[in-house]
Amino acid sequence: MSDFPAYDEIHVISDIHMGGNRPNFQILKETRRLAGYIGWVAQQCPAGHVALVLNGDIFDTLAEELPGYVAVEQAVSVVERIMKDASFACIWDALAAFVAGERRTLVFIIGNHDIEMAFPTVQRLIMKRLAGDDLVKRARIEFSTTGAGYTCTVGNARIYCTHGNEVDAWNYNRYEDLAKVGRRLNAGRSLDAKEWYPNAGTRMVKEVMNEVKEKYKWIDLLKPETQAAVGALIVLDPSQAKKITDLVSIVGERVSGGREVNQRLSAEGFQPREQVTDASAVTVKQLLGPNLREGINTHSRQDSQDVDAMLALAEANLGKPNAQIVEPAAPLGTWQLIFDRLTGWLRDVPKDEALRRALKDWLADDKTFDRTDRDDTFKDVTAAVGASIDFIVTGHTHLERAIDMGGGRFYFNCGTWIRLLRFTDAMLKDQKSFKPVYDVLMDGRMELIDEAKFGGQSFVMNQTSAVSIKAENGVVVGCLSHVVGDGTGAPQVIQQFARK
Repeated sequence: MSDFPAYDEIHVISDIHMGGNRPNFQILKETRRLAGYIGWVAQQCPAGHVALVLNGDIFDTLAEELPGYVAVEQAVSVVERIMKDASFACIWDALAAFVAGERRTLVFIIGNHDIEMAFPTVQRLIMKRLAGDDLVKRARIEFSTTGAGYTCTVGNARIYCTHGNEVDAWNYNRYEDLAKVGRRLNAGRSLDAKEWYPNAGTRMVKEVMNEVKEKYKWIDLLKPETQAAVGALIVLDPSQAKKITDLVSIVGERVSGGREVNQRLSAEGFQPREQVTDASAVTVKQLLGPNLREGINTHSRQDSQDVDAMLALAEANLGKPNAQIVEPAAPLGTWQLIFDRLTGWLRDVPKDEALRRALKDWLADDKTFDRTDRDDTFKDVTAAVGASIDFIVTGHTHLERAIDMGGGRFYFNCGTWIRLLRFTDAMLKDQKSFKPVYDVLMDGRMELIDEAKFGGQSFVMNQTSAVSIKAENGVVVGCLSHVVGDGTGAPQVIQQFARK
């Protein structure tokens, strides 16, 4: 273990999402608290070595107005704008103060919303902002932007930090292509926008979510992100149905991405991207959910057997946007027909009831706030990580996790620092119970959403999370905590594990 950096303690936070140059596109709220927390970490273990790990999605360039899907020539100016934004400047001041301290190390790990951090030009910009020309301070800043994560030791324990999108077929990074862009930037060459093929998650955000977000600022505060989100998006903005061919191909891209993520946290070779020819792993039931499928059935003038046959055919052809079925009048794309019928149903159903049904589909069997739930990120990351790792720390999902894996091994997901909306079964029970929630959502003002309470519970969770791993009295202690107040005090421990 001597081959890896050794610390007396490390502190890990994830999914800060600094970005958004349009009104209400900034989803990070507790900026002062974050600056205070960074200052608090800097003061810990004064005689020891302390690391602060920013575990991905530190920036959110997808919230910026950009041509295309990735900033290339504009990467430096975009990141510089974010760092100078009045909303975030205090965070960068705190990070600069952190690296000014002796025996402090700051680690940047790439996520899927800040892929421009892989470019050497952006890394130099960050070091300049935090350390100026001071080589000692610069040496305290490390970058992990190749998908390798970050490994270190605390006491006798080995820790592995990775964002988590490496195992997410929606949001994997093609690090080989990012390296190619970096080489071009260094060589003074440009990148044709047509050369960059974004992952499915980026396409969903840029092509659909950002447009819906112009009116409904809260849409990307909903978790979890699943295929059923498509139905909720179309209920909010029926014009999105016109993009159904692209939407279905986005879902198909998830399957193609699945082939690539199988190699993310491994030493196997990288395979060229394949065209999507089969998306059978994603079903119509996952896309629409039972409540919206019921809407199609009740609105259709055909009998239910014919509608079920149409849905079955659509499912068989998922990922093949050109597949058609024959109606009595004329041939029509299967998915266009389905979403035409869905939008027809939406014209006949009150919007609050339609959104309630869509959200029930989206949040069905939701285990968002179960910290012990062994979700897909847990399963896939732990399956890919070797038994020599004692503590695994991820982010990406925005969902806290603290799991004892047995045998002195532990898993944490350090959650997020952005707002999270919490829907309950009581809020979605029926049209009457959902109406006050709907009114707040349709008003759309973030300050009203921040203040809203339903059933005595705040709608927006005030939950800013961190993970710490420390050597204490011969044991290594890992904690999932909530940072509270102005961030300058000790975080509230939510779950603690000790490894002897």
